[in-house]
Amino acid sequence: MALRVNDSDARLSLDSRETLLDALRDQLGLQGTKKGCDQGACGACTVLLDGKRVLSCLTLAAQCDGREVTTVEGLAPDGDMHPVQEAFVRHDAFQCGYCTPGQIMSAVALLKEGRAGSDEEIREFMSGNLCRCAAYPNIVAAIRDVAGQEESHDAGL
Repeated sequence: MALRVNDSDARLSLDSRETLLDALRDQLGLQGTKKGCDQGACGACTVLLDGKRVLSCLTLAAQCDGREVTTVEGLAPDGDMHPVQEAFVRHDAFQCGYCTPGQIMSAVALLKEGRAGSDEEIREFMSGNLCRCAAYPNIVAAIRDVAGQEESHDAGL
């Protein structure tokens, strides 16, 4: 099968039962996407599939044939951090860091979806991503920061 991962073409030979998560980690060596619960409950494995967030542990790799996958590694292809990554650092929006790639990928999608109108809305649309260290207030602050930057940029400020 063929897919595009982080703006690069990839050809994979898969077992029909292999998840996108396992293909990314084991076949392509992209270790940023984390295997948390392996049941779709924690969000640590969140990636973008054709620009929409998916849980890669619940997505069969075969379903991704000919599609575009973006992992946390693909957010900074030239080495410069994505604005969401910068905001997570600035707001200390991680502690142990295990959930951080999934949190960041969900935050990127949330912002693209225009779902950062309020703290309550951010919490609702980030609710599929669990943080065992409870860095939630800092995660919300980081997302609000980026949303504010985008609003300022859109307003020409």
